[in-house]
Amino acid sequence: MTALPEATESTTKTYDFVGIGLGPFNLGLACLTEPIVELEGVFLESKPDFEWHAGMFLEGAHLQTPFMSDLVTLADPTSPYSFLNYLKEKGRLYSFYIRENFYPLRVEYDDYCRWAANQLSSIRFRTTVTEVTFDEDAEVYVVRTEAGEVFRARHLVLGTGTSPHYPAAVEGLGGDFFHNSRYVQHKAELQKKESITIVGSGQSAAEIYYDLLAEIDVHGYRLNWVTRSPRFFPLEYTKLTLEMTSPEYIDYFRALPEATRYRLAAAQKGLFKGIDGELINEIFDLLYQKNLGGPVPTRLLTNSSLNSARYENGTYTLSFRQEEQEKDYDIESQGLVLATGYAYAEPEFLAPVRDRLVRDAQGNFDVARNYAIDVTGRGVFLQNAGVHTHSVTSPDLGMGPYRNSYIIRELLGSEYYPVEKTIAFQEFAI
Repeated sequence: MTALPEATESTTKTYDFVGIGLGPFNLGLACLTEPIVELEGVFLESKPDFEWHAGMFLEGAHLQTPFMSDLVTLADPTSPYSFLNYLKEKGRLYSFYIRENFYPLRVEYDDYCRWAANQLSSIRFRTTVTEVTFDEDAEVYVVRTEAGEVFRARHLVLGTGTSPHYPAAVEGLGGDFFHNSRYVQHKAELQKKESITIVGSGQSAAEIYYDLLAEIDVHGYRLNWVTRSPRFFPLEYTKLTLEMTSPEYIDYFRALPEATRYRLAAAQKGLFKGIDGELINEIFDLLYQKNLGGPVPTRLLTNSSLNSARYENGTYTLSFRQEEQEKDYDIESQGLVLATGYAYAEPEFLAPVRDRLVRDAQGNFDVARNYAIDVTGRGVFLQNAGVHTHSVTSPDLGMGPYRNSYIIRELLGSEYYPVEKTIAFQEFAI
């Protein structure tokens, strides 16, 4: 791809596609389209640089998927933008080999993504999209930015990702509580408090609990971890279960009735939102170790939904419901961390083209098998917001290259990277 000129409404050319947002999935698309001379696209990102969960760069925290689930390898093992090539250029390939651990550190993965982004000519950082319209005569999308730039394209690829989710119970709540996505920035102030409560059930909640538990006797706070889940569920990572991240399972899941898909999506959260099994064991071992000197001021509570909260004189009063016992109880805490996950929110800039986007009975995007969400079936594509249509494959980093290979085939009209059709040993459909 060639360097990008400054764009104005009167002089801008028509691109093959515009990618909006630059998380790992659209960054992977940028890497995979870079060598394709038949495609010309541009990626617009409001941030000044690539950033991926910087608030959770805890020491030793690693991905829950192996290094082959990088931006490109599972689509093109020969790509210069692979994680292994990154390690080679950084002089760490042999160290990674000797480490004998398939799972990159989280901070390392972020640095890898920055390394890849810095080599690409198609990315425009500090570019905030404000409006997308459709030119009926030219049959192109018109993307306008905060700076007054205009980009015209035949296709859009939406990669704006998900945002921190806050439960309804904390709406309008005062104080200095925060979502886990800002944990590292607020950790020092948090540890000055007499008591801390973590609300949430997944990997992030577990990592924060372990991190704070490790230093509980240094700072002297009381520490609570409360989850709505019936137990601290481990991420299911057995190999036959992993076959659900496959083309065959997408075909099977996408063909199910809509109501069945939504029911399964709710039941399958443990397949991609669970806690690393080793971390669960490390938490227990740390609790055991610290209890040798006497009871540790910490509580772990399950089956508990946060129903309401209030803040007064520096203290939160958190009201929970123990669902199995059907009993209500309160916890008072000076610090509050919400590890309550992320949710997709439809970008406001899509408002002018909403009549071109297809939806299901729940009002969510009806993501087609080819990842399109528009009335033509190949004009607007969506990254990572399709658990209700593509199941566990939607957020999975390893399926990103597969989805991008599929999208590239739709953009080109021909297959540039082989798109696998069958990889699983098991049969999902009768």
